[in-house]
Amino acid sequence: MTSGNGQVKGKVILAAAGPGDPELITVKTARYLQRADVVLTDRLVSERILTEYVKPAAEIIYVGKQCRRGVSTPQATINELIVQFALQGKLVVRLKGGDVSIFSNIMDELETVVSNNIPYEIIPGVTAALGAAAYAGIPLTARGYSTAVRLLTYYKSDVVTDEYWKELAETNDTLVFYMSSETLDQLVIKLVENNISAEKLLAVVEQATTPLQNVHICSLYNYEEELMGKPFISPSLVIIGKVVALHEQFRWLENSESHEYYFKPVTNPLTIDNLNKATINAGRV
Repeated sequence: MTSGNGQVKGKVILAAAGPGDPELITVKTARYLQRADVVLTDRLVSERILTEYVKPAAEIIYVGKQCRRGVSTPQATINELIVQFALQGKLVVRLKGGDVSIFSNIMDELETVVSNNIPYEIIPGVTAALGAAAYAGIPLTARGYSTAVRLLTYYKSDVVTDEYWKELAETNDTLVFYMSSETLDQLVIKLVENNISAEKLLAVVEQATTPLQNVHICSLYNYEEELMGKPFISPSLVIIGKVVALHEQFRWLENSESHEYYFKPVTNPLTIDNLNKATINAGRV
């Protein structure tokens, strides 16, 4: 595409990689990866996706984020890279774990491409809630157990009001919390304080859909004895509701019992400056 001033513009694909299992990627995302000049990838993307679908000549740039760890790639850096490569006329795939629109920074990236008049597409994918529930044998809206699902986050204490905690404790909707394993102790306390039904159980699914998946289940009222203070490996998803009881009957995958990381933790935050200094080997940063 050529702009009015004669500048050649590329295209940006905001694409989903799914929750972990590389076979859960969509055909459309896989096809774009095979054509991409540059792939800007999240931390929560299987390495197999990058090795099997990205063409050898493409640049793969890791722009990982890690909640509350202080070693995340700044969003401003990611936005700058998107513009930089697109204005060079390149096809850029911004690859996100899970689905692109669920608890991601897609708004920042959409505003960036629109404000720079860069063509783009959004490709959905299997979000973590659906992947984790399926691989744990927990049908999120099982008939007679739940008629709705709420996707939530409690990554810091002020994102849920006291009034809303009361509503969450009373609803029969299945609750799925993203990015909340490190605040889980307080999350359970809030629900118990609001007299959540003892029929509703808690599941924590570690590294869902990967070979290292583990599922931990307990009553919210026994949480202090069974799971309180336990460190969970990132990413971990929290499911709360009557449907959690179905895991025992319908689980089809045994716990790995592993404490290894499937996704590498972020160690060095990427900046434009250190990217420019990096050595690019065979098209990979």
